[in-house]
Amino acid sequence: MTASLTETARDVADGSTTATRLVEEALERLAATEPDIHAWVTVAADGAREEARRLDAGPRRGPLHGVPVGIKDIIDVAGLPTECGSPLRAGRVAGADAWVVARLREAGAVVLGKTVTTEFAYFQPGPTRNPRDLSRTPGGSSSGSAAAVAAGVVPVAVGTQTAGSVTRPAAFCGVASYVPPVGVLSYAGVNPMCPSLDTAGYFAPTIGDLALVRAALGSWTDVPTARADAPRLLLMRGDELGPVEPEMADALERAVTALGAAGARITDAALRLGPLSDDHVTVMEYESAQTLRTELATSPEQLSDVLREMLERGSTTPGSAWSAALARATAQRDLVTGMLGEADAILLPAAPGPAPEGLDATGQPTMSRPFQLMNLPAVGIPGLRSAEGLPLGIQLVGHPGREAELLATAAWVEREL
Repeated sequence: MTASLTETARDVADGSTTATRLVEEALERLAATEPDIHAWVTVAADGAREEARRLDAGPRRGPLHGVPVGIKDIIDVAGLPTECGSPLRAGRVAGADAWVVARLREAGAVVLGKTVTTEFAYFQPGPTRNPRDLSRTPGGSSSGSAAAVAAGVVPVAVGTQTAGSVTRPAAFCGVASYVPPVGVLSYAGVNPMCPSLDTAGYFAPTIGDLALVRAALGSWTDVPTARADAPRLLLMRGDELGPVEPEMADALERAVTALGAAGARITDAALRLGPLSDDHVTVMEYESAQTLRTELATSPEQLSDVLREMLERGSTTPGSAWSAALARATAQRDLVTGMLGEADAILLPAAPGPAPEGLDATGQPTMSRPFQLMNLPAVGIPGLRSAEGLPLGIQLVGHPGREAELLATAAWVEREL
């Protein structure tokens, strides 16, 4: 496992290491793990080495100076292919960096390469395996980004989320994750799927690392650290949203007990958000059919069955159903944010259970759909394990106007667990 991002950035700042050394170590780790894990679709070794040399020769650029990062292959990196896990994008080379990539570079990060995505960030898996158990899925759609961090190749990797494409892979691979509200981080330069739901997110080893990246992307003066006082949490056990496996249910109860013993005030959330899951599907299918209508019309044979069928459903979804789904989400969002005015976060599973066996599917995003539709930020917290030692991720969902406070609460939870 790689050192935390925070430790790595500190080592660069105090001269204990260099950007060049970090890039070489990342490339060595990639070469050692990639034959088994298949997390990367493009490795920009020469470009990363050149950028590291420039950073070592100049002044400190920012809080991520010299840190190698991975970028999901639906996000543009100048001079590298953006192929979106589809033959329909084969050979497409980006002419400019996406906004999030440009901001990472401004903070001093070095792009090591592009990570595997499912086809157009939907459900058709790529070749990536879970570093914790090679027989299991890493989740999706940000499969390669989660696996690259879990394998210790890079201390931060960028993904995207439309349903559960960051939160779920983080839970399955045992790393931390952050998904900001839609629109908070510009989506410019990212291949869209569903504008009402698409957002950039990212993975790192610890919650403190997530806070450092968010501060860098947002030009925050202060990096959020673990709060001193115990938080007020609303508990959802997840079965309101879909089946929860016994191992996850048991792990959540252990977490609740531990956090309560540490002083957290935990109450059951009087929320019934299950209908929003169906509304999320309606919005995603309707907007995706608009976004990918050319591909469906001209090259349906080059789409996977699962994606083509989704687009076909979306193309017959009435606009009235789409607008009604968004209206219900707005009403529920007002209710939930009102409750989060009195509590610090909602605590619930990040996935139904551990990563499923097999590589033919990426698991279900049931624990994320309603919150993504309501545009609420979510932090994935690693550390819990099944009896077999597989990661079991939990998440905190917070108020959209209090991202720093949410990250501070998540750091408290991580520390107490």
